[in-house]
Amino acid sequence: MKIENYFNEYFSTIKRSLDFVNFRQLEKAINLIEKVNRKGNKVIIVGNGGSASIASHLTVDFINAAKIKAINFNDSSIITCFANDYGYSNWVDKALDCYANSGDVVILISSSGKSKNMLIGADKAKSIGVDIVTLSGFSSNNPLKKLGDVNLWVDSNAYNIIEMTHHVWLLAIVDYIIVKQNGEQG
Repeated sequence: MKIENYFNEYFSTIKRSLDFVNFRQLEKAINLIEKVNRKGNKVIIVGNGGSASIASHLTVDFINAAKIKAINFNDSSIITCFANDYGYSNWVDKALDCYANSGDVVILISSSGKSKNMLIGADKAKSIGVDIVTLSGFSSNNPLKKLGDVNLWVDSNAYNIIEMTHHVWLLAIVDYIIVKQNGEQG
């Protein structure tokens, strides 16, 4: 295969994934985040692996650029403490138990939508009264998507395509909020 053909197809796949966004769900996510900001609550962003790095980037942009309170649980001491004491499947549950308050929003990112720690975390968030935004891919009826109040789903079975799409959608949310805060037309 020629390199040009491979990358043209690859980039076309990414563009199709980005264009597949459900604008109603995107708007709902933005509304939840803006409500949290108005009330002085926080956005909690959680992911595993590549999704954890997306959570870190999003947290920085919420805090620094959009001036929205945000945290993530990517400190290895937090993860390993809770995973060691309660099992890896339960570490998100325990972190939310310590850090989440009613009125917060949690963004759970799982490419497969099947990560057990995210599913258990979603149950914990519901029990606390935290709104849930999910980002997932693979099956359109994946378990995480069923637990979200807002769901942004990527129609792909490729981890990198899903993660890149999640990253772009989330950063677009930040940029949209900043544009609104500055009174600009989006």
